[in-house]
Amino acid sequence: METPFKSSILQNAGGYSLESTGYAWWAGNARLINLSGRLLGAHVAHAGLMTFWAGAMLLFEVSHFTFDKPIFEQGLILMPHVAALGYGVGTGGEIVDIYPFFHCGVMHLIISAVFGLGGVYHSLAGPEKLENYISPFFRLDWKDKNQMTNILGYNLIFLGWGALALILKACFFGGIYDTWAPGGGDVRLITSPTLDPGVIFGYLFSSPWGGNGWITGVNSMEDIVGGHIYVAVLLFVGGHFHIATKPWGWVRRAFIWNGEAYLSYALAGLSCCGFIATAYIWFNVTAYPSEFYGPSNAEASQAQSFTFLVRDQRLGANIGSAMGPTGLGKYLMRSPTGEIIFGGETMRFWDFRGPWLEPLRGPNGLSLEKLQNDVQPWQVRRAAEYMTHAPNASINSVGGIITEPNSVNFVNLRQWLAGHAFFLAWFTIVGHWFHAGRARAVAAGFEKGIDRKTEPALSMPDLD
Repeated sequence: METPFKSSILQNAGGYSLESTGYAWWAGNARLINLSGRLLGAHVAHAGLMTFWAGAMLLFEVSHFTFDKPIFEQGLILMPHVAALGYGVGTGGEIVDIYPFFHCGVMHLIISAVFGLGGVYHSLAGPEKLENYISPFFRLDWKDKNQMTNILGYNLIFLGWGALALILKACFFGGIYDTWAPGGGDVRLITSPTLDPGVIFGYLFSSPWGGNGWITGVNSMEDIVGGHIYVAVLLFVGGHFHIATKPWGWVRRAFIWNGEAYLSYALAGLSCCGFIATAYIWFNVTAYPSEFYGPSNAEASQAQSFTFLVRDQRLGANIGSAMGPTGLGKYLMRSPTGEIIFGGETMRFWDFRGPWLEPLRGPNGLSLEKLQNDVQPWQVRRAAEYMTHAPNASINSVGGIITEPNSVNFVNLRQWLAGHAFFLAWFTIVGHWFHAGRARAVAAGFEKGIDRKTEPALSMPDLD
């Protein structure tokens, strides 16, 4: 069934009904598509809900936190983010002060109340159309291409301030947690962030395979903060560019210019961010320190080999010459590039880099001399901890690796967050496809949808 798209109905919306907007009640904010004040109220209220959840959930985690377990073993999903910013954390990633987490949660609750009041005001009491009562600056004419790119510019500048906030925190206001700090990680000021464009853009243009890992291969806080400096500058420049200029001719012709198209563009961008975040969470132990999020899959595997190497070496094994059942080195072997790596099944993770393992490397990979003489107790403890907390658990059964019986039913925080980001990214890209298709249908002059005349909701009584 095809329902004709009558653009005049949408452009002259006078209320919230199907007749005046072209959208049924279940279409949500689409009913407000031409009411800038009401649409603002919906978005501010949504921001309040998100902020309230963050504050309430963080306080819930604070109330359940215990100092005698690693943070990643307590099912906490918000406290690790706060700790990674250097709040309440000490040497080795140990939580030493719970008050900053409490303070952060309360601040979110207070801010959520402000958002909530703003959302209620603009949804119920404020002007329906901001441009009629306040200023044409706030108009939402979806076909005004110049106004739409102006809004894009304001959003980019807002994101730039977010990147700048992280830079200021890391470089001037207390520092940030660095898992690579000597002795097993610590909070430190990033005094010399990387500004070399060759290094920063080298990540962007590197291979995603092997030991490179594209941008998720970053392995120093200097590079991460330096990358945020570049991102902030580009966002500020891009924002001012879009505000100061009008869309070029090819842009006007190439893009669809209506509200649903803008929604689809935003969903596509969020989806890209979600998929990239998934890779960061799963692979990167610098941006997502294992002290807070648990070990990565490669890290847990390497930790297992290291743990048994240390144990057997203390029992008298010659780790340099012992041979495994397949004829390869039992404890140490050569990688395809010739460097010395751990033997056994973990050979497939030979390009893993982690702060507890790197001190034992030499110019040709793992150093036999360092493994025999320089292993520190903290490295052994950390490897044993990571070995038994691999991100391979199942929600309702024992995980799939031999060490998992040591921690039955443990669900690694890293795997939960990575899965969460992946599924949200996937649903978001599906939303992009849906709304992009509808936007093109609108531009072509028709929509595919249910029959408005026989829609079941029209014959249903009011909810109250």
